[in-house]
Amino acid sequence: MTGIRFRCSDAQFARLRDHRQGESDLVYRDGKWFLYATCDIPEPELTGPAGFLGVDLGIANIATTDGGDRHSGKCLNRQRHRARHLRARLQAKRTKSAKRLLRKRSRKEARFAADVNHCIAKRIVTKAERTGRGIALEDLTGIRARVRLRKPQRVTLHSWAFARPGRYIAYKAAMAGVPVVYVDPAYTSQMCSSCGHVSKKNRPDQATFRCTSCGFAEHADANAARNIAARGVADWAVSHAAGRGTPMAAGHAA
Repeated sequence: MTGIRFRCSDAQFARLRDHRQGESDLVYRDGKWFLYATCDIPEPELTGPAGFLGVDLGIANIATTDGGDRHSGKCLNRQRHRARHLRARLQAKRTKSAKRLLRKRSRKEARFAADVNHCIAKRIVTKAERTGRGIALEDLTGIRARVRLRKPQRVTLHSWAFARPGRYIAYKAAMAGVPVVYVDPAYTSQMCSSCGHVSKKNRPDQATFRCTSCGFAEHADANAARNIAARGVADWAVSHAAGRGTPMAAGHAA
């Protein structure tokens, strides 16, 4: 099949023109046609970062940076809550039309979540690129097995695609030439980013951090992101031999 016209942005056209590899697929989905094309894009050379932008990934807030920028997950969590109830009703009917609608709603929910995560990842990578920093993320491998929560919270955790925002950030960062490091997540939420004191009592509630040692107070997610940023600086220094360029400082550029 040849001579089929399609629409795309100027950036997408340039990418297809310069980097398309192999065959492309024309797919009909939910009443629309989509062109799936594979592009092999060389990654830019990574430069030494002037510090790291710490990013805390969560449920209430999908992502929070060490500068205090919070990307809320309320709209996503509301949609997931509605979708769970709708799935339960449709599954109870067990009809062909109900199963068909269930598949359609599932795809719609996945597309909405992907779009939200893509937008958040783009904003974070753009900020890191603009300020000359790398990005530090927690290594969340095995988080579902490690975390102990009450039953309603477990439902939310297991429906949370916690790895997806991190993956989106990582691949967008690679395309922009922004280094990404994964740090040990232990005690990032309980440790004071000002004095280093670690205590469960530093977290009087989910959103609040108040150090019982030095009195430092901050939004809990922003405090965790500051700890992640500091660990990113330390891990990068260990993994890259000393003497390569200017020493790096853990700044919090806006």
